[in-house]
Amino acid sequence: MIQLRKYQPKDWDAIATIHDRARLDELNASVGAEAFLSLAETAEDEELFEGEVWVAEDNDLVVGFVAIDSEMTWITWLYVLPDRYRQGIGRRLLRQAIANCKTVVYTSVLSGNNAAQNLYQSEGFEIIETKTGKLCGNESFLATGHILQLDQKQSPIV
Repeated sequence: MIQLRKYQPKDWDAIATIHDRARLDELNASVGAEAFLSLAETAEDEELFEGEVWVAEDNDLVVGFVAIDSEMTWITWLYVLPDRYRQGIGRRLLRQAIANCKTVVYTSVLSGNNAAQNLYQSEGFEIIETKTGKLCGNESFLATGHILQLDQKQSPIV
Protein backbone atom coordinates (compact mmCIF):
# COMPACT_ATOMS: atom_id res chain seq x y z
CA MET A 1 0.00 0.00 0.00
CA ILE A 2 1.42 3.36 -1.03
CA GLN A 3 1.75 5.91 1.75
CA LEU A 4 2.66 9.57 1.24
CA ARG A 5 4.67 11.41 3.86
CA LYS A 6 7.01 14.36 4.19
CA TYR A 7 10.62 13.85 3.21
CA GLN A 8 13.08 12.98 5.98
CA PRO A 9 16.89 13.16 5.68
CA LYS A 10 17.05 9.35 5.82
CA ASP A 11 15.30 9.35 2.40
CA TRP A 12 18.23 11.00 0.58
CA ASP A 13 19.78 7.84 -0.88
CA ALA A 14 16.39 6.61 -2.10
CA ILE A 15 15.37 9.87 -3.79
CA ALA A 16 18.84 10.22 -5.33
CA THR A 17 18.48 6.76 -6.86
CA ILE A 18 14.94 7.51 -8.07
CA HIS A 19 15.98 10.82 -9.61
CA ASP A 20 19.07 9.44 -11.28
CA ARG A 21 17.26 6.51 -12.87
CA ALA A 22 14.12 8.43 -13.90
CA ARG A 23 16.03 11.50 -15.07
CA LEU A 24 17.80 9.35 -17.65
CA ASP A 25 14.41 8.31 -19.06
CA GLU A 26 13.32 11.95 -19.12
CA LEU A 27 16.47 13.08 -20.92
CA ASN A 28 16.46 10.17 -23.38
CA ALA A 29 12.99 11.33 -24.45
CA SER A 30 14.13 14.93 -24.90
CA VAL A 31 17.66 16.37 -25.06
CA GLY A 32 19.65 13.14 -24.69
CA ALA A 33 21.36 11.26 -21.87
CA GLU A 34 24.62 13.16 -22.34
CA ALA A 35 22.94 16.05 -20.44
CA PHE A 36 22.56 13.91 -17.31
CA LEU A 37 23.74 15.17 -13.94
CA SER A 38 23.00 13.30 -10.72
CA LEU A 39 20.75 14.61 -7.99
CA ALA A 40 23.81 15.04 -5.78
CA GLU A 41 25.21 17.43 -8.41
CA THR A 42 22.03 19.46 -8.89
CA ALA A 43 19.84 19.42 -5.75
CA GLU A 44 21.35 22.47 -4.10
CA ASP A 45 21.53 24.68 -7.20
CA GLU A 46 18.01 23.70 -8.21
CA GLU A 47 16.71 24.35 -4.68
CA LEU A 48 15.13 20.93 -4.14
CA PHE A 49 14.62 21.57 -0.43
CA GLU A 50 13.56 25.24 -0.57
CA GLY A 51 9.87 24.35 -0.33
CA GLU A 52 8.22 21.10 0.66
CA VAL A 53 9.12 17.56 -0.41
CA TRP A 54 6.99 14.44 -0.05
CA VAL A 55 7.85 10.85 -0.74
CA ALA A 56 5.74 7.88 -1.75
CA GLU A 57 6.59 4.81 0.26
CA ASP A 58 5.58 1.20 -0.36
CA ASN A 59 6.41 -1.26 2.43
CA ASP A 60 9.19 1.00 3.76
CA LEU A 61 10.68 1.48 0.27
CA VAL A 62 10.63 5.02 -1.15
CA VAL A 63 9.36 4.74 -4.73
CA GLY A 64 8.83 8.38 -5.72
CA PHE A 65 9.01 11.99 -4.63
CA VAL A 66 7.57 15.39 -5.41
CA ALA A 67 8.63 18.91 -4.42
CA ILE A 68 7.04 22.34 -4.51
CA ASP A 69 8.75 25.69 -4.22
CA SER A 70 8.71 27.91 -1.13
CA GLU A 71 6.01 30.14 -2.65
CA MET A 72 3.73 27.10 -2.98
CA THR A 73 3.06 27.88 -6.64
CA TRP A 74 5.46 25.61 -8.59
CA ILE A 75 5.76 21.85 -8.67
CA THR A 76 9.50 21.68 -9.18
CA TRP A 77 10.30 17.97 -9.02
CA LEU A 78 8.28 14.79 -9.62
CA TYR A 79 10.03 11.47 -10.11
CA VAL A 80 9.01 7.84 -9.70
CA LEU A 81 11.23 4.77 -9.68
CA PRO A 82 11.18 3.52 -13.30
CA ASP A 83 10.07 -0.02 -12.43
CA ARG A 84 7.06 1.55 -10.67
CA TYR A 85 5.87 3.71 -13.61
CA ARG A 86 2.17 3.56 -14.49
CA GLN A 87 1.04 2.36 -11.08
CA GLY A 88 -0.60 5.63 -9.99
CA ILE A 89 2.31 6.75 -7.80
CA GLY A 90 3.10 9.85 -9.83
CA ARG A 91 -0.56 10.82 -9.90
CA ARG A 92 -0.85 10.47 -6.10
CA LEU A 93 2.29 12.56 -5.60
CA LEU A 94 1.03 15.16 -8.06
CA ARG A 95 -2.31 15.44 -6.29
CA GLN A 96 -0.52 15.78 -2.94
CA ALA A 97 1.53 18.66 -4.32
CA ILE A 98 -1.51 20.36 -5.88
CA ALA A 99 -3.40 20.11 -2.60
CA ASN A 100 -0.59 21.97 -0.86
CA CYS A 101 -0.14 24.66 -3.50
CA LYS A 102 -1.94 27.93 -3.94
CA THR A 103 -4.90 28.23 -6.31
CA VAL A 104 -2.80 28.64 -9.46
CA VAL A 105 -0.08 26.00 -9.86
CA TYR A 106 2.73 25.81 -12.42
CA THR A 107 5.17 23.18 -13.57
CA SER A 108 7.46 22.58 -16.52
CA VAL A 109 8.01 19.54 -18.71
CA LEU A 110 10.71 18.91 -21.28
CA SER A 111 9.42 18.61 -24.81
CA GLY A 112 9.37 14.91 -25.66
CA ASN A 113 8.54 13.81 -22.12
CA ASN A 114 5.07 12.77 -23.22
CA ALA A 115 4.31 10.60 -20.19
CA ALA A 116 4.81 13.53 -17.80
CA GLN A 117 2.95 15.94 -20.06
CA ASN A 118 0.02 13.54 -20.33
CA LEU A 119 -0.08 13.09 -16.55
CA TYR A 120 -0.20 16.83 -15.89
CA GLN A 121 -2.78 17.46 -18.60
CA SER A 122 -4.98 14.63 -17.32
CA GLU A 123 -5.08 16.50 -13.99
CA GLY A 124 -6.19 19.74 -15.64
CA PHE A 125 -2.88 21.48 -16.43
CA GLU A 126 -2.69 23.38 -19.70
CA ILE A 127 0.38 24.40 -21.67
CA ILE A 128 0.68 28.17 -21.47
CA GLU A 129 4.13 28.63 -23.00
CA THR A 130 6.77 26.68 -24.90
CA LYS A 131 10.31 27.96 -24.97
CA THR A 132 13.85 26.92 -25.78
CA GLY A 133 16.77 27.80 -23.57
CA LYS A 134 19.45 26.40 -21.30
CA LEU A 135 18.56 23.13 -19.61
CA CYS A 136 17.88 23.72 -15.94
CA GLY A 137 20.52 21.86 -13.98
CA ASN A 138 22.94 21.49 -16.89
CA GLU A 139 23.11 24.83 -18.63
CA SER A 140 25.59 23.66 -21.27
CA PHE A 141 22.67 22.01 -23.12
CA LEU A 142 19.78 23.62 -24.94
CA ALA A 143 16.32 22.23 -24.34
CA THR A 144 12.75 22.95 -25.32
CA GLY A 145 10.15 22.75 -22.62
CA HIS A 146 6.56 23.55 -21.83
CA ILE A 147 5.29 25.60 -18.92
CA LEU A 148 1.98 24.26 -17.69
CA GLN A 149 -0.59 25.90 -15.44
CA LEU A 150 -3.46 24.62 -13.37
CA ASP A 151 -6.08 27.07 -12.09
CA GLN A 152 -7.81 25.13 -9.34
CA LYS A 153 -10.79 27.55 -9.41
CA GLN A 154 -11.52 26.48 -12.98
CA SER A 155 -10.55 22.80 -12.83
CA PRO A 156 -13.25 20.27 -11.90
CA ILE A 157 -10.63 17.50 -11.54
CA VAL A 158 -8.83 18.58 -8.38
